[in-house]
Amino acid sequence: MRDTFCWNPFTDQPHNVASRKGRFRKHFHYAPGYVRLFASNFRKMVPILSIYKKYKRKMYKEPVEIGNPFGVSISPENGREKELISCLKETGVCKTIIRIPSWDKEKIFTCEKFIEGLRKERVEVTLALLQRRDDVIFPCRWKKFLEEIFSRFGKVCTFFEVGHAWNRTKWGVWDYREYLELVKPAVYLAKKYGVRLIGPAVIDFEFHLYPPLMEEIFFDKISSLLYVDRIGAPEKKQFGWDTSRKVALLKAVVDGCAGVPRDVWITEFNWPLKGTGKYSPASGKPNVTEKQQADYLVRYIVLSLASGFIERIYWWQLVAPGYGLIDNRDKEWRKRPSFFALKTLISIIEGSSFLRKIPSEKAEIFLFEKEKANFAVCWMKEGEFDYVFPRRIINVIGRDGEEIFCRDNKVRICESPKYVFLK
Repeated sequence: MRDTFCWNPFTDQPHNVASRKGRFRKHFHYAPGYVRLFASNFRKMVPILSIYKKYKRKMYKEPVEIGNPFGVSISPENGREKELISCLKETGVCKTIIRIPSWDKEKIFTCEKFIEGLRKERVEVTLALLQRRDDVIFPCRWKKFLEEIFSRFGKVCTFFEVGHAWNRTKWGVWDYREYLELVKPAVYLAKKYGVRLIGPAVIDFEFHLYPPLMEEIFFDKISSLLYVDRIGAPEKKQFGWDTSRKVALLKAVVDGCAGVPRDVWITEFNWPLKGTGKYSPASGKPNVTEKQQADYLVRYIVLSLASGFIERIYWWQLVAPGYGLIDNRDKEWRKRPSFFALKTLISIIEGSSFLRKIPSEKAEIFLFEKEKANFAVCWMKEGEFDYVFPRRIINVIGRDGEEIFCRDNKVRICESPKYVFLK
């Protein structure tokens, strides 16, 4: 076991601190924390399950105002910041998250100028503050880092996400109580500098970590890094839970712990790509084709936003060889299918109202309204078939914005989402 923090620049994340077996043994030292974790969840179990049942019954049956909830995370590109901002604006996104590591002082100075450029383009910036093991061992360093960030960026950034994916030991935190010690000075300093905090930045399907944290800390917005890449398509189930059920449960856990409805943000999700080698943040099954990544991006966002339980959602990230919307391995950047899929999605559903999910045994069909026009977003989980809409079809737009010919109100629905505009 080593506590040395080792960064992987190809995937923008740390290397693991030990083997899975070694990490498992180390967790035995934190047994008291798991007892408290269980007790906190036990106290909240009944109200959470009651709320979840209510949310699940109404999901996709009630209107939801979509508004402008779309975000994409970015990282400054050496000397190509103008191109980066231009690509971000082309997607239609006007909200972004930038990561700032506690150990990289140079990144702070780089981000100052970069954020100025973003604000000139009216892009709202949120900062995600990354920790490592030294920040737990030497809390004074972490507090000094927070004070510098809040004092420098408090007037130009809207929100600050405190900590990052801390429920993965490679990010330097072994127990939720250690994360609490990182958040507490942030709460004090946020009041001092008048900034708003997001948290607890839990990654993946580990909602049991919310109750003990929300008992002690108030976050202005509740965040989750809700990846579902390990199970592939967003409709596939993990322990019986697909994306729709997960967002309903997440919202139920948050509201059950708070006692009142709270705003929930998904501040990170993506699918890593096959064939990208050392640039992929995962190995084996989680990696998908570029076509699948584009399909899943649209399906995940529609499922999450139409539920009514997610206020804002961010893709990680715009430019990255192993998972980004843009591949920057060559001098000339290549926009992937997922870039055009997000651009098309935003252009169509931004400012719309989700009305209801249309019953179908084979297809997923979500009905929206925008400026008195109705359209459906539809796809198949697997395979394809011809679906006849009961109303006259005006036109059909493909996942990436191309027009698709159809006749007799019949649309070939497949795994790639389509937008069907109805009379």
